[in-house]
Amino acid sequence: MTDENFPSPRDKRLDEDQVVARLRSGMTIGIGGWGSRRKPMSLVRAILRSDIDNLHLVTFGGPEVGMLCAAGKVSHLTFAFVAPDVGPAAVLEPHFRAARQSGAIECTELDEGMLLLGLQAAAWRVPFLPTRVGLGSDLGLVNPGLKTVRSPYPGPGGGEGEELIAQPAIHLDAAICHLNVGDSRGNAAFTGPDLYFDDLMLEATADGGRFISVERVVPTEDLVAEAGDITRLRVSRMFVDGVVEAPNGAHPTSCDPDRPRDEAFQKTYLATAKDDALWEEFRSQWLSFPDEAAYQAALSARAGEETRS
Repeated sequence: MTDENFPSPRDKRLDEDQVVARLRSGMTIGIGGWGSRRKPMSLVRAILRSDIDNLHLVTFGGPEVGMLCAAGKVSHLTFAFVAPDVGPAAVLEPHFRAARQSGAIECTELDEGMLLLGLQAAAWRVPFLPTRVGLGSDLGLVNPGLKTVRSPYPGPGGGEGEELIAQPAIHLDAAICHLNVGDSRGNAAFTGPDLYFDDLMLEATADGGRFISVERVVPTEDLVAEAGDITRLRVSRMFVDGVVEAPNGAHPTSCDPDRPRDEAFQKTYLATAKDDALWEEFRSQWLSFPDEAAYQAALSARAGEETRS
């Protein structure tokens, strides 16, 4: 066999702006993580720097939803919750609340399990998955497009099959997720307490639109050791089109066990929902840097000032 029969593995490393250059206005984009945990914030900041808008976001939401809504980037949101997990606004992200109450965004509201099943259906390439989740709830009032199906099989006691909600597949044009460690080929692992369905976000996404950021890129031969357990190696290169090495890229959300959530920073951000001028001041100070390196340098300078004081 010649080397031509075994081509070298493709190096998929990109930077944030190269990822955003592959995105387009009007896309349906899945955002990984959970609430204020392990969000791909360096990629969100790159979207905020861009002219991309009219986005349909699909997520278990946190501050990324609020920032994108406040910046006018979102037209539709499919979500189970949008919660910052910190401070007095821990139940509901205030910028999201403002966008929804003003009618600035359309919403598809789902139970957490239904969002999971919608992504699973897309990953399995089936049109829907049946579920009991949502039966007997008010979801039908806020999501009138939901339909039910009758099971073709009799129940345990015989008789007519059970009526179930038919959760439709949630197909994504692109997905962005943040993991703890990965290699240049797109394999990645989580080393914290939970994967948060990031693998399904990527598998539910069309070829060409699947991107991850990671705290660190390591050689492939070191990946399992860095993950600590092969069972944590849950993101396959087959479902990744680009890898961004982004230390502290989840800031201000947490990326356990590598980095805690920046509670003070996030509280400052949440307070900007009280006044448009406060949001514009925050946006100018923290979301207008030319690139992620400048943002991280500003964070380091802020930490140094806090240490000296």
